[in-house]
Amino acid sequence: MSIHEVFMPALSSTMTEGKIVSWVKSPGDKVEKGETVVVVESDKADMDVETFYEGFLAHIIVEAGETAPVGSAIAFIAETEAEIEQAKSLANSGGAAATTTSSPEPVAATASVATPALASQNGSNHKEGRLVASPRARKLAKEFKVDLTTLQGSGPHGRIVAEDVEALSNKGKQPTPVAPPAPVPTSTPVASPAPRTPASAPVAAAVPGQTVPLTTFQNAVVRNMVATISVPVFRVGYTITTDGLDKLYKQIKSKGVTMTALLAKAVAVTLQKHPLLNASYSDQGIVYHSDINISVAVAMDDGGLITPVLQNADAVDIYSLSRTWKSLVERARTKQLQPQEYNSGTFTLSNLGMFGVDKFDAILPPGQGSILAIGASRPQVVATPDGLFGLRQQMQVNITSDHRIIYGAHAAAFLQDLAKLIETNPQSLTM
Repeated sequence: MSIHEVFMPALSSTMTEGKIVSWVKSPGDKVEKGETVVVVESDKADMDVETFYEGFLAHIIVEAGETAPVGSAIAFIAETEAEIEQAKSLANSGGAAATTTSSPEPVAATASVATPALASQNGSNHKEGRLVASPRARKLAKEFKVDLTTLQGSGPHGRIVAEDVEALSNKGKQPTPVAPPAPVPTSTPVASPAPRTPASAPVAAAVPGQTVPLTTFQNAVVRNMVATISVPVFRVGYTITTDGLDKLYKQIKSKGVTMTALLAKAVAVTLQKHPLLNASYSDQGIVYHSDINISVAVAMDDGGLITPVLQNADAVDIYSLSRTWKSLVERARTKQLQPQEYNSGTFTLSNLGMFGVDKFDAILPPGQGSILAIGASRPQVVATPDGLFGLRQQMQVNITSDHRIIYGAHAAAFLQDLAKLIETNPQSLTM
């Protein structure tokens, strides 16, 4: 008898349990090796999960909407139709399928996105007939009648993403495979709003006197916030005049530039002079990161929080950076971000200025050394160098830093240089 368990995979380094969003296959359906059988919600994104085995989906242990710990069995796959009933009996008896196989695999499912485990197995998007593509890419391929096997994915480790399908459909013909570009697409504009007021769905669904369970995303935020309690932090505030930055934004906004990208770029360029602010603490010492990756907090519609990452923000031009940001926000809200697009940040921005917030303190994310809280830019009456009074646009920023490696003078010097860049030379952000 050859009956295999499908296990709940670890889709991120912080994931302890997963929620079944939907089963792509039904009991009794034929499944091929590497075929998607279920969609799982991790603590950061929805990902389709593939099976390592060929056979029939014999029995579903964890139904859609239910959760299961990482590594626990969520379904049984039987190699032959004759073994389906045996698998059901095995499930009803509470037995483990692993005991019925001669050499069971330690994990019987993998995320179709390029997790580290998958990356070590496969450097392209095809292996033994298996096609690695995002759910959105598969959906678009059906709409545009695109043959995914002709594409070379531009995602990490060759994964086919939606932009690959859209690029092909715009050309109107099947191209020959080409070498994949950089992991984070920056050339395909995707219309998407900037971070907005969180949707009111969770609040609207609440009933006075009722306890509403936390979502997977909200539980992840809880774990991360609790993990920061043991970190000694300090905070430094600074007032920055934004007249020059506002003027620049008005000039280039029509070209697709976002204020989020401008602020991220300004922070990233300033971090070049202050590598300690881009570093993080470890038991072995100070970890100086080779890249400047700016995470930006985005509220999710289901009440969660995620931080898409603008990778190498100091080196990418402002126009590409803005296109990347729009794409990241859209895919974050549809839970289609890949792990390195939300867990590779080295410095975080949290901007509540669009809500009219004057100033606030942000909580330091685990694994980073600093986070910058940005308030709204408001007109203020200030004293000018010539002894008169003038009206200036000013915003309050507050940095929260890990005091184990970063001290007050370090944070103050960083904010001073950030203010100097924004106030005296914002035009350099477009170069």
